[in-house]
Amino acid sequence: MNFNRIKAYFIAVTLVFMMNQNINAQSYKKTDTGLSFSTADTNVEMKFYGFHTVRIIKYPAGKSFTKNSLSVIKNEQKTKFSVTENKDILLIKTNDLQISVNTKNGEIAYATTSGRELLKEKGSNFKPFNDAGNSTYSVMQAFQLEKDEPIYGLGILQSGKLSQRNQDIRMVQNNTWDFVPFFQSVKGYGVFWDNESPTQFTDTTQKTSFSSEVGEGIDYYFMYGGNADGVVASMRDLTGNVPMLPLWTYGFWQSKERYKSQAEIVDVVKKYRDLKVPLDGIIQDWQYWGNNYQWNAMDFISPDFPDAKKMIGDIHGMNAHLSVSIWSSFGPMTNPYREMDKKGMLFNFKTWPESGREVWPPDMNYPSGVRVYDAYNPEARDIYWKYLNKGVFSLGVDTWWMDSTEPDHLSQKPEDLDTKTYLGSFRKVRNAYPLMAVGGVYDHQRATTSDKRVFILTRSAFAGQQRYGANTWSGDVNSSWESLRNQVPAGLNFTLTGNPNFNSDIGGFFAGTYKKGWTESSGSKNPMFQELYVRWLQYGTFTPMMRSHGTDVPREIYQFGKKGEPIYDAVEKFIRLRYSLLPYVYSVSWDVSKNQSSFMRPLAMDFSSDKKVWDLNNEYMFGKAFLVAPVLNAQYTPEKIVKTDENEGWNKKEESKKEGLVSSVDFTQNKTVKVYLPSGSEWYDYWTNAKYKGGQEIEKTVNIQAIPLYVKGGSIIPIGPDVQYATEKKWDNLTLKIYPGSNADFVLYEDEFDNYNYEKGEFTQIPMHWNDKSQTLTIDARKGKYKGMIDKRNFSIILPNGQQKTVAYSGKNIKVIF
Repeated sequence: MNFNRIKAYFIAVTLVFMMNQNINAQSYKKTDTGLSFSTADTNVEMKFYGFHTVRIIKYPAGKSFTKNSLSVIKNEQKTKFSVTENKDILLIKTNDLQISVNTKNGEIAYATTSGRELLKEKGSNFKPFNDAGNSTYSVMQAFQLEKDEPIYGLGILQSGKLSQRNQDIRMVQNNTWDFVPFFQSVKGYGVFWDNESPTQFTDTTQKTSFSSEVGEGIDYYFMYGGNADGVVASMRDLTGNVPMLPLWTYGFWQSKERYKSQAEIVDVVKKYRDLKVPLDGIIQDWQYWGNNYQWNAMDFISPDFPDAKKMIGDIHGMNAHLSVSIWSSFGPMTNPYREMDKKGMLFNFKTWPESGREVWPPDMNYPSGVRVYDAYNPEARDIYWKYLNKGVFSLGVDTWWMDSTEPDHLSQKPEDLDTKTYLGSFRKVRNAYPLMAVGGVYDHQRATTSDKRVFILTRSAFAGQQRYGANTWSGDVNSSWESLRNQVPAGLNFTLTGNPNFNSDIGGFFAGTYKKGWTESSGSKNPMFQELYVRWLQYGTFTPMMRSHGTDVPREIYQFGKKGEPIYDAVEKFIRLRYSLLPYVYSVSWDVSKNQSSFMRPLAMDFSSDKKVWDLNNEYMFGKAFLVAPVLNAQYTPEKIVKTDENEGWNKKEESKKEGLVSSVDFTQNKTVKVYLPSGSEWYDYWTNAKYKGGQEIEKTVNIQAIPLYVKGGSIIPIGPDVQYATEKKWDNLTLKIYPGSNADFVLYEDEFDNYNYEKGEFTQIPMHWNDKSQTLTIDARKGKYKGMIDKRNFSIILPNGQQKTVAYSGKNIKVIF
């Protein structure tokens, strides 16, 4: 035996073993929550946030990466996953995902556990960037999508498009475009680009990419939900769930730019009550504080509002609620300005209003001195709430209309983005401003009281804002048919970012074109505006907030005529329809909060196997029962092309031309519109109960009093009582409309309607099930309890064929057989 040969052999084996170990060690490093590896020039970290959500971080070799996300509130999770290595490829498997990683170039591909390809990366880069003296990077990540794969999301966009393919969009918050750097695919996955700086989203046939001005590294989340609901649920799991809003906020809201006195706003509520037209919310827009130098004082110091406490008491005495306008900026003669200015909490870029005089164009001989506050600073948010609480909330105001939360940035000079904030340059955190501003008010009100739910109407939004009791409206859009058409896909894409609460100014904001040839007070008698307003209101009936608002032309129902006249009657009909659906709407609201559902649902959400709905931008589901097809084109009057620039403020210049003037229109004439009914279901006409098979386009006859409205076969819809305000009558006598065609489930949800006791389990659920084969409705035993709940009630059950039965229900399981 050659001892030296044996020794040499063992040394060689040991060296090979050690080399293999070293290779493996260099290839990747595994932890309980993910793994990391390095290419020649890039560090890559993969962190799991559950079986179906993974965070990818990339940054240049030799650098470090630390980041506290403003949107994501979940931490990485201990996740069971396996890793198989084959040369330069790592194959990572969880219960829900299969991820392929090229350790040579750092590119990642995602697939289902069965191997179906979902998405793959296609290049990334880092470019050195000087951010206000800080050496950092501009970052880009590209992906490869399938050629005909629709994607949705990105926020509230005024492009009129549903699918966001073939787009090139600069994402910087502004008045009418609200950006959330997130998209999801019809294939059931989503991508959240976690970057708050100005970002370019680009989609071509070659690649789809996010490119941001500032970032220490690339930071994005990939989530697989299986379908759109699953993706929404994943996004909310990351960035926050949706709290319940008060029941009354789902009633009808009246607003205008602006009620100019205490007497005027109280009189509006009184007129609605006298006319017996339902109303729950009234909004006081700006200048209750006085003048532009006192901008956003958050105090009723205008002489036109001499007794705010009495005003609020009068409104509450008529069972209505008051919201007031608050802004992200302050005039130099306000207490918040003085306190924040001393502490360096005010920005210096140009904002609105520019002039101390309320004139157009702005008179810059008298600059307003208004400045935006640093909402990124927690102490500044404390100061903001201190004055809001003292001057307004303590008086009994119910909710907040947070205007200019993007915020208004008029000059758009590149150097403005160098402005220092609490969290670095304004450029670095630009798009998250609304998240911080709205979150500051929500958090402070929650800390102050649990007796009144927070509700915030806001003009801008960012990822995660759904957790702050906020409903985002689409800004100061034109009063035009084009604008109305744009609102439908705008709201649907916003929904698909995880933000379920959306609305728009019913009638559009800038309505000056409809005053041509009419006085300001009679613009609402202009048939061209009347038709647009009614169709917008009918659409608004099926959004999470039904709110009439705008300038130039008044919008209160009595401005349109009187009972018995077509326009007045159409407005009243849809306000009453909204109130009849409150038990349905509020139960959907619970489904949104509890089960991560959505109010406004593009048809691709529920009928993704029907390719005809993938890019259908003029119909949607409201909840899971109603198919809404608003009338989005003028049928009785000429369409008017309107151009305004919302960022230029108010263009109130009068035009003397009277072209296209229409004085008399017969709104009772019947018209026809085409509606597509998705395949995979039967559909019932809500107005006539006529039944149709899905997968076909039909023609629907309408007049000004109706829009195409259908109910999916296999639905249960509770109908509430005729009321003047949301909580006027208990839901102890409800009608249940059953739409056969397949089995159906519905949960009727109730609680105390305006506090946070539901978070302690104080609510009830009544599950209902329709067995289509046996034609049997089962109303299950009531679950839960709360103070003041209804012990005994009656349900009147109606089928489309006219069959009807009434049953008494005392909380125990009952069956009703047809």
